[in-house]
Amino acid sequence: MYELVKKVVRMKVEGAEHVPATGPLLLASNHLSVTDSTFLPVALGRKITFMAKAEYFTGRGPWGRFVSWFMSRDGQVAVDRDDTRAAVRSLDSCLEVLERGDPFGIYPEGTRSPDGRLYRGRTGVAWLALRSKAPVVPVAMFGTDRVLPPGAIIPRPARVRVVFGKPIQLSAIATDPENARDRRAATDAIVAAIADISGQDYVPRYAPRATA
Repeated sequence: MYELVKKVVRMKVEGAEHVPATGPLLLASNHLSVTDSTFLPVALGRKITFMAKAEYFTGRGPWGRFVSWFMSRDGQVAVDRDDTRAAVRSLDSCLEVLERGDPFGIYPEGTRSPDGRLYRGRTGVAWLALRSKAPVVPVAMFGTDRVLPPGAIIPRPARVRVVFGKPIQLSAIATDPENARDRRAATDAIVAAIADISGQDYVPRYAPRATA
């Protein structure tokens, strides 16, 4: 199935040699479109669990109910972005995915980029990385924002390119997941690695949340 989708969307994958074939894996990616979570597993060739905003699990109407069913069936982790404590608690569920040896995907920016630039990372990615000690692979997505631009409902034909970078060595940067400075240092290193392979301009502030 993954190979078929690659051919249909003419996906180009680079850096696959940097990705461990088995075992726990933390994929830290830029975020351009809601389709990123569709194309990244295709590029990897393995099922990936992601965090998904809680609204996806409580949708109304035929489409909303379908999305809710799909998210629950696929085992995605719900996160309430308006409740900081709940969002922090959801990280425990994310950690369980890594502890059982599966891949987990996360967007350090916390939301889609509103303008194609790369924004400051939220430190949850560092907590997961330092706590799990799973390999951290930076990822750059290209073209997904043309497949489904913000506000669009129907996908459009566009070339998608996914680049996997070399695993990030965090041990010399930070070690304590409970230390705020360590989490910030590790997060900044992860975002910098994403910027290196994506070529995006970096914005040293948090991205505004997408409304569509």
